[in-house]
Amino acid sequence: MLELSLDARHGSFHLQIACRFATAWTVVFGPSGAGKSTLLRLLAGLDRPERGRIALDGSLLTDSGRGLALPPGRRQTALVAQQPALFPHLSVTANVAYGLGRLDRATRTTRIEEMLDLVGAADLVRRRTQHLSGGEAQRVALARALAPLPRLLLLDEPFSALDGAASDALLARLQLWLTAHRVQTVLATHDATDALAIGAEVALLRDGRLVAQGAAAEVLAAERNRLLARLAIP
Repeated sequence: MLELSLDARHGSFHLQIACRFATAWTVVFGPSGAGKSTLLRLLAGLDRPERGRIALDGSLLTDSGRGLALPPGRRQTALVAQQPALFPHLSVTANVAYGLGRLDRATRTTRIEEMLDLVGAADLVRRRTQHLSGGEAQRVALARALAPLPRLLLLDEPFSALDGAASDALLARLQLWLTAHRVQTVLATHDATDALAIGAEVALLRDGRLVAQGAAAEVLAAERNRLLARLAIP
């Protein structure tokens, strides 16, 4: 369970949110500028709130009242952003191996192969990152995030460079793997089909505020009807 109460400002933008994400998958949904990326950066420990508290399964990650803010490396949390941000001087294998230094060589090699296979990038194992397409780079970034087996996975529009069919297939594989490994996942998106496809709990953000939270079919009912209307044949 992820519990959060956050008050943070970034320029003129003000995020205020207090809630619990109790399900294995939570989709943070909202238009551009709603505060989705800001929220994920706060959860990852990349930014600090003016006031706030974040707890994962009862363990404090951030508590401004106590002056506590665990650095990203100690949170067992992985963030996959829309821009992959791979290390350009390293190969695909070396990128995925980043963060696996404590594993022995055989275990590390097996983990790298498993993660690349999971995201559909097994054929990229010997490639250099500068030769990857946008979709390939996103797959490798996801494999790198999953390799250390985080407790919390934060996904910020991670499938934007994939077409619809590829995105759906990857999301389905991820859902099974993350559920089996008990990795709580928060997916930020402005695409309602992602939330509706996996039947996740949805937290609806607007202008830095949580305006609704619940089952995707309920919270996104209006969005679902709009999509159906667009697909209707005259």
